[in-house]
Amino acid sequence: MSSEQVSRSKVHLSVENIGGIDNLSTSFEPGVTVLAGRNATNRTSLLRSIMAAHGSDDVALKGDADEGSVELTIGDETYTRTFERQGDAVISGGNPVLDDPDLADLFAFLLETNDARQAVARGDDLRDLIMRPVDVESINEQIESLQQEKRDIADELSTLSNLSDRLPQLERRRTKLEDQIEEKEEELAEKEKEVEEYDASVSERQEVESELESKLGDLRSKRRDINDVDRRIETEKQSLDALESEEDELSDDAEDLPEVVGGKIDEIDSEISRLRTRRQEIQSTVNELQSVIQFNEEMLSGTSSDVVDALRDADDSGGSVTDQLLGDDQVVCWTCGSEVDKSEIEGTIERLRTLREEKLEDNREHREQLSELEDEKSTYERRQRERDRIERRLSEIESERETRQERIEELKSDRSDLEAEIESLEQTVDELESEEHGDLLDLHREANQLEYDLGRLRSDLEDVEDEIDDIERKLDERDELEAAREDIEDELEELRTRIKRLESEAVEEFNTHMDDVLDVLEYDNLERIWIERTAKRVREGRRKVTKSVFDLHVIRTNEDGVSYEDSVAHLSESEREVTGLVFALAGYLIHDVYETVPFMVLDSLEAIDSNRISRLVDYFADYADYLVVALLEEDAQAVDSAYPRYSPA
Repeated sequence: MSSEQVSRSKVHLSVENIGGIDNLSTSFEPGVTVLAGRNATNRTSLLRSIMAAHGSDDVALKGDADEGSVELTIGDETYTRTFERQGDAVISGGNPVLDDPDLADLFAFLLETNDARQAVARGDDLRDLIMRPVDVESINEQIESLQQEKRDIADELSTLSNLSDRLPQLERRRTKLEDQIEEKEEELAEKEKEVEEYDASVSERQEVESELESKLGDLRSKRRDINDVDRRIETEKQSLDALESEEDELSDDAEDLPEVVGGKIDEIDSEISRLRTRRQEIQSTVNELQSVIQFNEEMLSGTSSDVVDALRDADDSGGSVTDQLLGDDQVVCWTCGSEVDKSEIEGTIERLRTLREEKLEDNREHREQLSELEDEKSTYERRQRERDRIERRLSEIESERETRQERIEELKSDRSDLEAEIESLEQTVDELESEEHGDLLDLHREANQLEYDLGRLRSDLEDVEDEIDDIERKLDERDELEAAREDIEDELEELRTRIKRLESEAVEEFNTHMDDVLDVLEYDNLERIWIERTAKRVREGRRKVTKSVFDLHVIRTNEDGVSYEDSVAHLSESEREVTGLVFALAGYLIHDVYETVPFMVLDSLEAIDSNRISRLVDYFADYADYLVVALLEEDAQAVDSAYPRYSPA
């Protein structure tokens, strides 16, 4: 669906048994939607439901449910996502908006734990994070393939250049052969005329002459036959040379092809199966943790009425169990019944959240490992197919070579037989020779030799003309090859500069939007936050390579208005949050996420003061078709009242 179509569409969302949501149905108009409410009111569950409809795995099935679903309707298109608990795992299905949600998870779904948003706070490598969606290895493989194709074309053009230089020589050879053939034809015509004149003057010994003529005819025929055999032997030898050349090329290709270790593909399959099983186990753990977190949040906020009622019925003290559960400092533990500090339960919930994020990170790492292993398996399979093809062709060449060698031996045997027959005919002719017919015999021998020479010349001319035709046909392809080489050079240039261009665009987008946002938010003494793209020598394995690095700079002003560079570590929590969000926005724009992802979601903005949240939401609203923001009630009051409000609780 195009961005223009999305921007005019009303979106409907239905959720069942996701996070802390039992059942929910709501609609979103294009623009900003504010989810206002206190903590543990299922605002984040609603945001995760939107993410799930797009294909994200950062979602949990409700703890007490075996099935759940999300349905998102945009215009005439409806997208679904289903979740089913099977043992300890939760299996997802359906047809989400995105086949691959990685870009959206990184740059559009900006929850508190979003990698791009947290990059500044954690001190992550900003360049690697912004380039994560770019398959650099695939680009390098494309470059290598195109370079090889360019080398092949260069070799062909070099060969064509040599052929072009040879063409004048062949044309001169053709002209010379045509002249020689014309001379031989004239000589043969004169010789045949002499034979006819001599035959007319001889009237005696007709029987001897007749036999002599017959033998001389046989002699000419045998010499033509041996000439044909010679040509066939030469053709077979040329075919053998071509086969040997092809065999050498294939052998070189086989040597250049990396060896596929026996059983390697099976090992990769086994590891892929192991990782998939591990991912299911981790996802099951994540779902369980989410259910536990959700339950404890609801209990802490007093919104799990069924459990509260059960505790009230079981309480014998006569006091209000609900009051105890919702006390300011002390709560009754709903597992053991003892009084504990609320902060202890909150600390436990925070540790569970941290564990859940660690498990999600493990899941992402396993997904990346799976992708790498599947690529590695594909590479090994491709190499194996190529090796099998080469081996099959080498076997065919060996068989064809044996056949042609046998044919050459047969032709040589035929030639030996013809030589014996010619020798016998010449002996017979010598015996039939007499003094008065000696001249006639000489004339026939000379005529036979002329015919033989003429046949040779015509064969040579045919070969030269074939070679000229072949060269001219190949030279006709030169323009196409040169055009193809230019296209490859253009494509190589585009591939080589793609990464640098994306890096430059990321830096430019971040610096531009950071300047704009700081102007809007008006932080005291914070003059500028900007990224500088530099090159550094880093070690990769055993070698050092030059790698692009994004250096983040912070410029402040003192009381006298003098600018100075500060440390990134000295950024306030609010400043770090804003910087992380702007960095995510830069990735959102340079990777054109808005073209395929209609929604952007924001959560956990409490570190930023209300007025600045309002301005930040207004700024982000210009870049997403649907911007859904989860805010506390007091923060929501500062946001433009024209934005629709919705509370999922």
